[in-house]
Amino acid sequence: MDIRRTILWMIFSLSLLLLWNNWQVHNGKASLFGPTPAAQQADANNASPAQPAADTSIPAAVQQAQPRAAQTAGDAHVPDNSQPAATSEKIHISTDVYNLTFDTQGAQLVRAELLHYSDTDNNGQPMVLLDDSATSTYLAQSGIVGAPAGESFPTHLTPFKLVSTERSLTGDKLDVIFEAQSGNVKVVKTYTLHRGRYDIDVRHDVFNQGAAPVSPSLYLQLTRDDSEPGDSSPFYRTFTGAALYSADDKFQKVAFKDIDKGKASYTKQADNGWIGMVQHYFATAWVPPEGTVRHNEALHLSNNLYAIRSIESMGTLQPGQNVTVDSHLWVGPQDQKAMSALAPGLELVVDYGWLTIIAKPLFKIMTWIHSVLGNWGWTIVVLTLLIKLVFYPLSAASYRSMAKMKQVGPRMKALRDKFGDDKAKLNAAMMEMYRTEKINPLGGCLPMVVQIPVFISLYWVLLGSVEMRGAPWILWIHDLSVRDPWFILPAIMMATMFLQIKLNPTPPDPTQAKIMMIMPLVFGGMMFFFPAGLVLYWCVNNAVSIAQQRYIMHKLDKETAAAAR
Repeated sequence: MDIRRTILWMIFSLSLLLLWNNWQVHNGKASLFGPTPAAQQADANNASPAQPAADTSIPAAVQQAQPRAAQTAGDAHVPDNSQPAATSEKIHISTDVYNLTFDTQGAQLVRAELLHYSDTDNNGQPMVLLDDSATSTYLAQSGIVGAPAGESFPTHLTPFKLVSTERSLTGDKLDVIFEAQSGNVKVVKTYTLHRGRYDIDVRHDVFNQGAAPVSPSLYLQLTRDDSEPGDSSPFYRTFTGAALYSADDKFQKVAFKDIDKGKASYTKQADNGWIGMVQHYFATAWVPPEGTVRHNEALHLSNNLYAIRSIESMGTLQPGQNVTVDSHLWVGPQDQKAMSALAPGLELVVDYGWLTIIAKPLFKIMTWIHSVLGNWGWTIVVLTLLIKLVFYPLSAASYRSMAKMKQVGPRMKALRDKFGDDKAKLNAAMMEMYRTEKINPLGGCLPMVVQIPVFISLYWVLLGSVEMRGAPWILWIHDLSVRDPWFILPAIMMATMFLQIKLNPTPPDPTQAKIMMIMPLVFGGMMFFFPAGLVLYWCVNNAVSIAQQRYIMHKLDKETAAAAR
């Protein structure tokens, strides 16, 4: 078998695979190499968040499947966002990591600015994650349901009043306290903010101030539109949508398009885990208390507005009794260490797909290297060197095989000239030459195939790690998560690919040779739009590969010369 032809077919097949994968992603299908893409953004002119929502009560079939302790939650009806808004006031709270805005209507968290992260326009303004504006809807809500017919308990549409006085964090923590009363039930909602942290403690104190028993249920809800984050790219996609986790079924993603089609499959009932909304680099999540049965719902509220929520029974309160439920709310970056400390499985919002088993150790190694170097660009360089060192035996076998193929290139051309179109005799002669020279025709390919899962895993680590966002390297590279502003790294990558091709055996077929020379332009052109951190990895990888290949070829030349004496 002609190894050059094999390599060309592999490159051609990989190119077709990449083209098919990008076509699938473009049409909202699952990526072949990593996380499921987000649903495509709906036309903003078709609907607005203010349009009437669908009925959000829990289906009867699901209610029947719930244990008795959750029946109250199952019967509850959470109000939708289309109900008339009462007069409300915006409350602005600041910490060392947040600028937050609460709405006294429902004591909702309606805006969150992340002070340590800049927006995608690089205009010096902080990243806005939660928002309630004309162009964006992304809210954290909660409330109490389960009131008798004709009554209502405080929900996310009920007017609350702020009873705390501090508006900025001066110590290690800050309590922001709201209270409201409706239907003889009083609710005190306390948000506790911590210095240097993106997890918020949320306590709901519920008081029965009536003369009859009540059976309230607490719902925790995240509502957002289906718009893509500002750092989205047509050349690569990360998941944007709802997600949840339970000990039994682990991490599950719920795409907006699946909710639209009624095909969303996820854990409806659990007594552990969390619910959330995920986008590139950032996430929000409600973490209810462990050990309490709750019902999960992912809903389509209007043409471009979705919600995921958890509803749990608070038991029966006799007159004069009260109950307290402590939950946690994450609003911030996908910080794997902090998220895993908050709740089991929460760090899985950084989704590496089916290669997580390889990607997570790679990220841990990167984190350790960064703790030593303090620069993510140099961390990528060192990690790439370590990977090339680990795979050197495989790479050496591959380069040695290609070097031998290059040495016998003139003999192979002579065989082609001798046998012409007689493929049977040509193949027999080539196989005899391979046996004589101890050349494995697949020796240059198989070692590289083994390394592909590691390369794809590292791709997703570099693409999905929020640590890359806003991280500088040197000189003109001020942000490893965006494209090289001067396109220097893509140009270097193309140059190194050309050098690699020159080191490999030249295909005798002129058409094949031209295809080989075009490949650097194709792949290098794609890298003009990829994050600089990814291109930096490929540049270092190519440069080290060239050095290794030159060393192996020089060593083989010396061995050949010594044998000829």
